[in-house]
Amino acid sequence: MTRILAYRFSAFGDVAMAAPVIKEFLRQNPDAEVIMVSRRIFADLFSGIERLQFHGIKVDDYKGLRGMRQLSTELCDLYSPNAVADLHDVIRTKMLNVFYKKRGIKVAKIDKGKKEKERLTDVNNLNKHPLRSTVERYADVFRSLGFTVDLSHTVQPIAQEKCGVGFAPFAQHRGKMLPLEKSFELVRLISQKEKVYFFGASGAEAELLETWQKRLPNTVNLAGKLSLEEELGAIAKLRVMISMDSANMHLASLVGTRAVSVWGSTHRFAGFLGYGQSEADVVEVKDLTCRPCSAFGDRPCYRGDYACLNELRVQQIIEKL
Repeated sequence: MTRILAYRFSAFGDVAMAAPVIKEFLRQNPDAEVIMVSRRIFADLFSGIERLQFHGIKVDDYKGLRGMRQLSTELCDLYSPNAVADLHDVIRTKMLNVFYKKRGIKVAKIDKGKKEKERLTDVNNLNKHPLRSTVERYADVFRSLGFTVDLSHTVQPIAQEKCGVGFAPFAQHRGKMLPLEKSFELVRLISQKEKVYFFGASGAEAELLETWQKRLPNTVNLAGKLSLEEELGAIAKLRVMISMDSANMHLASLVGTRAVSVWGSTHRFAGFLGYGQSEADVVEVKDLTCRPCSAFGDRPCYRGDYACLNELRVQQIIEKL
């Protein structure tokens, strides 16, 4: 049995995308097992995967070179890995990789395609084309370790009756988020025919969605009220999830729920579409040559008007539903 130590510490959506890849990898390679190392809060993303053990850490407990040396020693003592799959390739994991290589352990790391993404997000580049998806880049890491991985790129619905529409209107960056007045109008229209469930973080997001629930009949605010396990269970029951280019799209993939995804300054060409989700369910303003201007939505608008989101019509989303 080959024991593989895999790690990805952030961000939420990127960690979530690793789960279906590892699940399919283990299903196709019964002679392998995986120790997934990530932040403790992400444990439920990997629940129920056979031959996977989740090792949760508090990243801030392992600072600098000394901290990474300590973590590498702890993991080796606990698990005695035969190989390492670096699904992150950041300074922290680069340091970890050095320590494992010194122990004679084979290490493979992700190719993020940084230069390709820089080219893709160059507003002067008019010849844009899809890049390799993040999930295939994850699979490439295991392939580099000598394993065969053939991803199905399909969601696996949980056997239960589905009803209602989920809506997650928030994203980490402005360039990925539909203006809130459009989101409110969208919910107003949908809730006339179907029950709508709100998803979001605790604090300001939950407070705003609570006011929406009071103003709009046939809506339920779940933001800030559920554990990650409970949130995944709620999404699994939905007929469809409406999400920005954010973690909720990836959570929908994990539990077999179809996602209508809204894209602004980012683009599915960068490889972050939810695992198994359909390109036909993407909502976007297609005739803007400046898109995408950012791989992650964190850059200010090149034009200054966020036309990629302000020109997107609510009816486009309704039509997808």
